[in-house]
Amino acid sequence: MSDGPIHATAVALWSVGGWRGALLRGPSGAGKSDLALRLMFGGWRLVGDDYVHVFASGGDLYAAPADRIAGRIEARGIGILSASHLPLVKVSLVVDCVREPTERLPEAASVTLAATSVPVMALDVRPASATALLAKAMRRL
Repeated sequence: MSDGPIHATAVALWSVGGWRGALLRGPSGAGKSDLALRLMFGGWRLVGDDYVHVFASGGDLYAAPADRIAGRIEARGIGILSASHLPLVKVSLVVDCVREPTERLPEAASVTLAATSVPVMALDVRPASATALLAKAMRRL
């Protein structure tokens, strides 16, 4: 079952057992691509930028890049860059990219995409620590 392309960027972190994905959501200009670029320089891999396909299989949520823009990421002020990417990743976390302080001790939350429940967190993407916070959140799952 496919929810089709959704406005999001997908990135993946290598962990015990393989690549684990984070789906970065937010409106245009929220900082999804900027956060993805910072993560990529820290060893993460791009799956897809701007639009990704999500689908459920075996009770898990997966993301894949949109064919037309696979292997590309937008860098504001520079243009479209080529990047190596993964063709598919199991999504472990959905991240709502915000540009405001988030709760200090938020309650655990989840979101349903493609009829699959996945943990969700809000993340202020502006601080340099956003990449470390996301990595810690992924490793806690």
